[in-house]
Amino acid sequence: MIRSLIASLAFLGGIAAPSALAVTPPPEPRDGQVIAFDVYRGNSSFGTHEVRFERNGDELVANIEVRLRAGFGPVTVFRYEHDATERWNNGDLVEKTARTVKDGNTYRVEACRNGRALEVEGVLPGGEAHEAEFPLDVTPSSHWRGYEPDLERILNTEHGDAMEVRITDLGMDEIEADGTTIQARRIRLEGTLTVDLWYDENGFWAGCEFEARGQQIRYVRRANPASA
Repeated sequence: MIRSLIASLAFLGGIAAPSALAVTPPPEPRDGQVIAFDVYRGNSSFGTHEVRFERNGDELVANIEVRLRAGFGPVTVFRYEHDATERWNNGDLVEKTARTVKDGNTYRVEACRNGRALEVEGVLPGGEAHEAEFPLDVTPSSHWRGYEPDLERILNTEHGDAMEVRITDLGMDEIEADGTTIQARRIRLEGTLTVDLWYDENGFWAGCEFEARGQQIRYVRRANPASA
């Protein structure tokens, strides 16, 4: 089961907010805004996932931190860490760095615009280094900006390779978030894993859920004045 969770976490590398409608531009986070989730495996606490935003003029920086752990008391049997920084300018991704630790291995991604494409260096699951170019409007798999319905490929932020996907807008739904129950739009992302994502009426990321080997992984957004 733990290995299946490790495979599933390719979708979790980085994460925070698209629009209430999948076809409209995502909202612009404020300086100091935070989107934070408590993560559960079944009914047990599994860790946290946070995205913190900084603004400097036209530049938006998203700092992403994921910490997941499963164990028995003080004994850890599974640990997953993901730290990433995304730099955006006027809605365009201009730079991304990421470090992921899973199953005892470390993977790094570095991406930077060269004027005509986004150049990406990464490490594949088998440990092979690779380089790739993506179009300037590529969408990373960090979830927070959402996904257009016609997307077919996104940037895997764990390994720096392309991920084939299918996006479905499932309409409005009711979920637990912010210490209460809210209405949110539900988006299904199908690729190497099927992930359901929710975005609130303001367009910010509000929830996430997927299944791995019979275990339900669920994100519950914390009530936080910084993200109000």
